Amino acid sequence: MLNADELRRIFDAAPFIRDLGLQLVEYGEGRCETRLALAERHLQQDGLVHAGVQATIADHTAGSAAATLIGIDQMVLTVEFKINFLRGAQGHSLHCKAAVLKPGSRLSVVESEVYCEKPGPVKLVSKALVSLAIVDKRTRS
Repeated sequence: MLNADELRRIFDAAPFIRDLGLQLVEYGEGRCETRLALAERHLQQDGLVHAGVQATIADHTAGSAAATLIGIDQMVLTVEFKINFLRGAQGHSLHCKAAVLKPGSRLSVVESEVYCEKPGPVKLVSKALVSLAIVDKRTRS
């Protein structure tokens, strides 16, 4: 089952994600890819992509991947995530790929990989493991 309507809602109705500039690139059952064109506002004091930006992209892309597998009256909420920053990110864009590792009726586990794109080889800069609750939209609990 592919819940494309919920995925579109996650991107179209999230003010923070719109402000950040995160774009949906591709999706399918249990997977999602996003891209962020980097700007000065995404950087920390030393010119590298801020950890909070990478964490947001990893989390939101994971939630979107999980949302492709839920029912029409459900939504996903992150309950826990762990992220490893593997190297400093510096370039013109970030690309995130997320895949559901374990779908569930109450909890799904998703892996996200964030890549930094610049001239030269694309580098894996962070990797996250995200647990998401599947919640009934009517109760939100």
